[in-house]
Amino acid sequence: MREASFIKRNKNKWLLFENVLNKTAQVSPDKLSDLYIEVTDDLSYAKTFYPQSNTERYLNSIASKAHQKIYKTKKESKNRLVTFFKTEFPLEFVKYHKQLLIAFLTFLFFTIIGAYSASANGDFVRLILGDNYVNTTLDNIAKGDPMAVYKKMEESNMFIVITLNNIKVAMTAFVYGMLFSVGTLFIMMRNGIMLGSFLYFFYEKGLLWESSRTIWIHGTIEISVIIIAGCAGLVLGNGLLFPKTYTRLASFKQSFKAGLKIMVSTIPFFIVAGFLEGFVTRHTEMPDWLALFIIITSFFAIIYYYVIYPIKLNKHKKYGKE
Repeated sequence: MREASFIKRNKNKWLLFENVLNKTAQVSPDKLSDLYIEVTDDLSYAKTFYPQSNTERYLNSIASKAHQKIYKTKKESKNRLVTFFKTEFPLEFVKYHKQLLIAFLTFLFFTIIGAYSASANGDFVRLILGDNYVNTTLDNIAKGDPMAVYKKMEESNMFIVITLNNIKVAMTAFVYGMLFSVGTLFIMMRNGIMLGSFLYFFYEKGLLWESSRTIWIHGTIEISVIIIAGCAGLVLGNGLLFPKTYTRLASFKQSFKAGLKIMVSTIPFFIVAGFLEGFVTRHTEMPDWLALFIIITSFFAIIYYYVIYPIKLNKHKKYGKE
């Protein structure tokens, strides 16, 4: 790229960055960090293709000034965590509702495929869920306690094991986004097929309601947040696939940061899901109304925080409402 074209493409970004550093313009701390990453990438590019040029010297000067501002004088707010969950993350997440919808539809599609495959092939459930799980559950059904699998492990141990396992699955869905989003879609496919097979297995035994009222106590949040992790993976993958005007490396850094924020937002929900599975799901004797209350409340909490609240917050910001 010719130096003049390079300057023309990026000069507005550089001027904004310089104005922020000179306190004649304001952006959020995260936006400032993103600008810093982009400017340093531009500086590296200029050093390679326009060495000893005025462009290199200019970028080097503002990058050095930014380094001091961001890393030497930066003060973290005591309420940083509260601000992140209450304002910062929801304001940003509204941009990724499209990726969330894609992750959800992919998961739903393969859940249907899993159920259909289980209905068409009697051995499919064993192939997906494993002989040990199927045989154990059949024994529990014969004993009159089909959900006994949730009662075997001690509560605290189950809570820890389940929470860590769920976070592992979610992180896999996120990291696999580096395979240009295909890896994340594969994780959505695999988990969707497992869920569909699982549901059909109990449907075939005439236990769909009993199994659903039990597993969705924790599964509403657990499955939802795995889909949200899939959204994070797609954000990461799209950053590699569609860098737009950025270098691929700069785009990757931005998308990784955005995806990581999505993952951080899911941690409290995974803890709640692990708690429910470890301490609550095992109480299969609870009345239907209580199970439904937990399921509906969990579903509303997810929908509100990840869909309704971000849209509402952005509208308030746009129109200057309190």
